[in-house]
Amino acid sequence: MAKAVTDFIRLYYRIDVNEPAKFIRDALPPDGLFAGLEWKIAPAPLPLGAPLAREIETLGRVLLQFYRVVNLLYRKSVEGKQPEWVARWLDLGKPRELIDLQRSAAFKHDVPQVIRPDILLTEAGFSITELDSVPGGIGLTGWLNQTYTQTGATVIGGADGMLRGFESIFGEAKPVYIVVSEEAKTYRPEMEWLAAQLGSQFTVHDSQFSDLAEGSAVYRFFELFDLPNVANSKRIFELAAEKKIRLTPPPKPLFEEKMLFALLWNRNLQSFWRQELGEGFLARLKKVIPYTWLVDPTPVPPHAAIPGLDITDWAQLKALSQKERDLILKVSGFSEQAWGARGVFLGSDLSQADWSAAVDAALHDFKQSPNVLQRFHKPSLVETSWFDFTKNEVVPMKGRARLCPYYFVSGEGDAARPQLGGVLATIVPADKKIVHGMAEAVLAPCSI
Repeated sequence: MAKAVTDFIRLYYRIDVNEPAKFIRDALPPDGLFAGLEWKIAPAPLPLGAPLAREIETLGRVLLQFYRVVNLLYRKSVEGKQPEWVARWLDLGKPRELIDLQRSAAFKHDVPQVIRPDILLTEAGFSITELDSVPGGIGLTGWLNQTYTQTGATVIGGADGMLRGFESIFGEAKPVYIVVSEEAKTYRPEMEWLAAQLGSQFTVHDSQFSDLAEGSAVYRFFELFDLPNVANSKRIFELAAEKKIRLTPPPKPLFEEKMLFALLWNRNLQSFWRQELGEGFLARLKKVIPYTWLVDPTPVPPHAAIPGLDITDWAQLKALSQKERDLILKVSGFSEQAWGARGVFLGSDLSQADWSAAVDAALHDFKQSPNVLQRFHKPSLVETSWFDFTKNEVVPMKGRARLCPYYFVSGEGDAARPQLGGVLATIVPADKKIVHGMAEAVLAPCSI
């Protein structure tokens, strides 16, 4: 099998399969790309079928419109023109000053300018499990695209798609300060590599940096739950509100909430989504976004049931059999447990006791840190390979894949458009139920 994979790669890419893997390994920056983290090197990009590649290419405009409509929904809820519980849910656990920033006229129309969905490949197609508005992996994917291109491979986005895409979101603003918090320090090396590629106008700083020039831009590489530990955040937000600097992502925690998918599926909001998204975009989103619920412990009438689950009380989740628990329970946002693979529980993979404890915690934490429940669509198996430098050979691997496309939104107002810069593939061994970056994972760019 190993020989067959090697022969395929050699024939398909017309290269010596040993040389690209070694070239990629040797091309790693001296300080790495992720602090303290490693991955398995694939000798070639992960090829995607043309139909899937086209669907991913056009997905950016749908997700950008979703962000715009979510922003509109929140504002109309605050104004009393849509249900009040929308804003109430999205404001749960947030400090008053952050809610005021989110509602500020200065950021009224602002949405994140980097959009990254987490896409799981399934037997039925693919499933978007969440959207990340402060994503890691921008520098990593840029480096992968550049480096694999140098081996002779062709990647989605091209050698510099990630670089040009990131650069484009700041318009004419210069210089650009990339502010990385202590919480996000794992990703600092990749952002330093990215800044170095883009030139002296791009620099990386920690949370103590305060020398912000008027007319400059700040890329916020810190989550909003972490503001007490980011000393310069208040100054950054003040200057952005005064339009003295350009800031992205905006200080709007609603975009860091996974409950946005629960709002998309909420039956009470269907006419709003249909009117603002249009039938086509709404149907497309529902096709790829799993049914999602907000775990709100508010009692329902005894004759009513939670749609799609046939339970009358969230506590009844604990009594579901393991077969019935093909469900993901996870923190919605505004928490140190809401990123990475932390705070994520797969019901079918837990004992009854552990699942019950996770449900109890979700119900208890609702007012401070709400959770969402999502249908779990099992990732399908894909064929990949990685290079074993100890044995000097390609090792075939069947695994489960997550694709992370990066869309960069450039332009102003309604004229802004998303551009796909590249697609990062993370493939974990088949026995792993949740797909995320780990030492056993293969990370690679994607090609068509």
